[in-house]
Amino acid sequence: MSLKPFFKFVNEVGIDEAGRGGIAGPVFAAAVLLPKGFRHKDLNDSKLLSEKKRSILRAVIEKEALDYAVSFASREEIDTINILNASILAMHRAIEMLKSPPPHLIVDGNRFLPYGQISYDCIVKGDSKYLSIAAASILAKTYRDEYMYSLHEELPHYYWDKNRGYPTKQHRQAIEEHGVSKHHRISFKLLAD
Repeated sequence: MSLKPFFKFVNEVGIDEAGRGGIAGPVFAAAVLLPKGFRHKDLNDSKLLSEKKRSILRAVIEKEALDYAVSFASREEIDTINILNASILAMHRAIEMLKSPPPHLIVDGNRFLPYGQISYDCIVKGDSKYLSIAAASILAKTYRDEYMYSLHEELPHYYWDKNRGYPTKQHRQAIEEHGVSKHHRISFKLLAD
């Protein structure tokens, strides 16, 4: 099934996040406005693409998009306001960074809070249905991965270059061995039972 533009409105902006399921690091969000008629054979939900394809597509999106922005909510914010609210905060920050307010938003998932007077639709699995949400998923994912690589340079024993902060067995063993870092989400369950 090929992805399509939404076209409920002209110039709708796709929104998605990356990193909600991690136990370390921030949550990132992206907002993308693609030109009418934009197509790319490989554009899809970032989770379905290899790292190499995501990297190639990020360059295409950044070159071809009429507008895009990427932002994040910190680990501290996640622990203070919870991951859902932090994800929405990151989305709002990305929208705020756009050159001009879009007429309509299409948001991946089933939860969102209004941003000003901008109308929106929440779309479950939207990143595998609509081009602009897929593009946002790729930007959010690649920017977050880059950030986690930089944290890996600081603390290599957590293997964030491989797990990107997600709760893998190796990551949890590293927490048991080295303790919790300042980048871990203390409101999350860090260790398995």
